[in-house]
Amino acid sequence: MTVQTASNATSASINPLRKAWAVVRADWRAYLILNAMYYGLVIVLMIYVAFFNPQLQEELLAAVGEAFGSGPLAGVAQAYGGGQVFSAMGLTFVVNLLAGSLLQITLPSLLIPFSGLLVGAYRAVLWGMLLSPANPALAGAMIPHSLVLLLEGQGYILALLAVYIHGRAILNPARYGKTTRRQGYVEGLRRTAWVYLLVALVLAVAAIYEAIEVIYLAPLFR
Repeated sequence: MTVQTASNATSASINPLRKAWAVVRADWRAYLILNAMYYGLVIVLMIYVAFFNPQLQEELLAAVGEAFGSGPLAGVAQAYGGGQVFSAMGLTFVVNLLAGSLLQITLPSLLIPFSGLLVGAYRAVLWGMLLSPANPALAGAMIPHSLVLLLEGQGYILALLAVYIHGRAILNPARYGKTTRRQGYVEGLRRTAWVYLLVALVLAVAAIYEAIEVIYLAPLFR
C-alpha cells in the first residue's frame, strides 16, 4: 500500500509537467521559431559588438552597474557580492520570474496581444550587446556563464511562447476548440498557466546554477 501511494504521488507530480509540455508541443513550430529568433538575435548582436562597436558594451555595462548599485536590484547585487549563495538563488529566481517574465512579457500581452514578443526581442538584443566577448575580461567569464544564457533564455522563450499562444487563441479561437474570442482569451490564459509551470522550473534551475557560477566558478576564469 505504501509503495502504491508513493507511486501515485510521483505520478501526480509528473502529470502536470507532461500536461505543460503537451501545451508546448501543440505549438511546436512556433516554439522552434522563437528559439531560433531569440538565440539568433543574441549571437548576431554579440558579433556586431565584438567586431564593430565594442564601446557600446562598455556603456551598457556601466549602466547595468548603476542599476544594480541602487534601487530594487541592489539587494541582488549585495547577495552576490557577499557570497550569499542561497539568497542569490532566491532573489534571482524571483526577479527573473516576476519582473523578467510575468510583468514585462506576459502582462503587457494580456492587454495588447503579442506585445510581449517585442520585449523578448529587445531583451535578446540587449543580452547580445552586454555579453559579447568583445571585452577580454568578460570573454573568460562567459565560459561558465554560457549555460546561464541558455537556461535563462529558455525560460524567457517559453514565456514568449505563452504570449504567442494567448494571442493566437484570441485571433483564432477555433484552433483551440473555442467559438468566441472571449473563450479564446480564457483558453489562452489557461494554456499560459500551464506553460508557466515550465517557465518557473527552467528559471529555478537557471537561478541555482547562476548563483553557484557567479560566486564560485566565474572567479576561476578571470
